[in-house]
Amino acid sequence: MTILIPRRTFLVGSATAAAAMTVGQEARAAGPVKAAWVYVGPVGDFGWSYQHDLGRKAVEAALGDKVKTSFVEKVAEGPDSERVIRQLAGVNDIVFTTSFGFMNPTERVAKQFPKVKFEQATGYKTGANFAEYNARFYQGRTVAGTLAGLLSKKGVAGYVGSVPIPEVVMGINAFTIAARKINPNFQTKVIWVNAWFDPGKEADAAKSLIDQGADFINQHTDSPAVVQTAEARGVMAVGEASNMQNFGPKAQVTSNMDDWGPYYIERIKAVIDGTWKSQSVWLGMKEGAVAMAPYGPAVTPEAAAAADKVKAAIIAGTLDPFAGPIKNQKGELKVAAGQTIADADLQKMDWYVEGVQA
Repeated sequence: MTILIPRRTFLVGSATAAAAMTVGQEARAAGPVKAAWVYVGPVGDFGWSYQHDLGRKAVEAALGDKVKTSFVEKVAEGPDSERVIRQLAGVNDIVFTTSFGFMNPTERVAKQFPKVKFEQATGYKTGANFAEYNARFYQGRTVAGTLAGLLSKKGVAGYVGSVPIPEVVMGINAFTIAARKINPNFQTKVIWVNAWFDPGKEADAAKSLIDQGADFINQHTDSPAVVQTAEARGVMAVGEASNMQNFGPKAQVTSNMDDWGPYYIERIKAVIDGTWKSQSVWLGMKEGAVAMAPYGPAVTPEAAAAADKVKAAIIAGTLDPFAGPIKNQKGELKVAAGQTIADADLQKMDWYVEGVQA
């Protein structure tokens, strides 16, 4: 059973939150596990929030009447999200918050509701009842960069960036590193739209990048507007979070896809059987959390074979996308040959590699 909760019903203030918590604890004692999701964008974005909602639906399909799910979409990061999370905590056993900007609000609410489980996507904080989960999206960017290096005739890619946090920066860098292994002169031009989901800004950024000479467009934003723009302008594109080929049947070369279903099923099963524990996990291609969409018509057999080889090496653990030598924008050596970047440093990445124009 799914419930879409109207945002105007959310309670505000400690007294109402405490009352809701009491009611919620009584309800949890009798009935199915109650699980809620908080989405930063609309479930119909065909990208990030859409994929998380497919994960929620996978939970329903797998667990049936053992679980009752709900979700709230289009929740702005910041104070508004804390109100939403607090209200959901009052009537649920576990709450999943699915954007980096929800991390601190989730942490604060988790301390107020110690009997409720909380899980936040793409952050780095944890607590006794507060877990973190993430995906190595940069692995998919490495595959896309390989395709860009082989397919781009101009050696120039455009990258529509959402919000300049380490997760997005490392994706830009991984893409560029992979492309420059094929074409040492490859350039990646970045335009930030400072939003996760804004189709108008995303389309405008893609148009500007194409006007600047890019014949290959990547994105870390949530709508299909970038792929649609690439289709209209006759350039290649990589979709984001889900397979966006329907929006650019000629343009899309592949898409960086997320699959959250198995993780959500596993974690809610843990709530059901009483084995849930806080953790911090970073899942990737090996675990199936990151996958690539089927290659589009612009991908040559040679490019497909090269991309498949890179993907297989990442899964096997024989290729680290951030293995040195790596130089920064200024040409300074940041990672020596034979060295790699530790996960803790990746999660704080605030610098661009050589070849990035941003």
